[in-house]
Amino acid sequence: MTDPAEPPRDCPLCPRLVAYRAENRAAHPDWWNGPAPSFGDPDARLLVAGLAPGRQGANRTGRPFTGDFAGVLLYETLVAQGFARGRYGARPDDGLTLVDCMITNAVRCAPPGNKPLPVEETTCRSFLAARIVALPRLKVIVTLGDVARRNVMKALGRPASAGASGHGAESEVDGYRIINSYHCSRLNTNTGRLTPAMFEAVFIRARALLDAG
Repeated sequence: MTDPAEPPRDCPLCPRLVAYRAENRAAHPDWWNGPAPSFGDPDARLLVAGLAPGRQGANRTGRPFTGDFAGVLLYETLVAQGFARGRYGARPDDGLTLVDCMITNAVRCAPPGNKPLPVEETTCRSFLAARIVALPRLKVIVTLGDVARRNVMKALGRPASAGASGHGAESEVDGYRIINSYHCSRLNTNTGRLTPAMFEAVFIRARALLDAG
C-alpha cells in the first residue's frame, strides 16, 4: 500500500530533482539517491522539519541529516534532551533511535545547490502535510530555518507569512506549537549565528512543552 506521507523511491514529480537524482546515481551508484524517508518514532509528539536533503548527507545515506555537518549538532542535541538514544555515527546503521521524535524534510529529494525551487516545495508539500496528519500524538514542530517554517505553515493550510519568524519564535496553529530555529548548518554555526547553546535551547523548550502536557 502506498504511504501518502512518503514519496516512492523513484518519485517522478519534480523533473529537475529527478534529473539531479539520476546524475548522482550515475556518479555514485552506491549512494541512496532517492527521496529521503522520514526517520523516527511513529507515535512522536515532536516533529523536526528541515528543508531538503543534502547531496552528501541524506541523499547519500538515506536518513535525514545523516552524513553531513548539520546532523552532528542535531542528533547530539536530540540525545542530550532525551529525544534520541544511542550514538550518532553519521551512517544509517549506527544504531541511533529517536524517542518521541520524528525528523522529516519539506522537500524529500536533494536539490542542486541545496536550494529547491518554489514549485518543488509546492509539489512535495502533500507529503509533508500527510506526515503531520499521520502523527496522532503530535504536539510540537521544530522548524529548521525560515523556509522550512513557511512550508510547515502552508502544509497546515496557512499563509507562508503566518506565525512569527526568527530563532526561538513560536506560533500556535491547529493545536500544534511551532518553534522556529536557525538551521544547524555549518555556515550558521561557523559564523556564530547559531551556537550550540542557542540550538539546545529550542529543544529544551520543546521538552518543557511536552512535559507540561
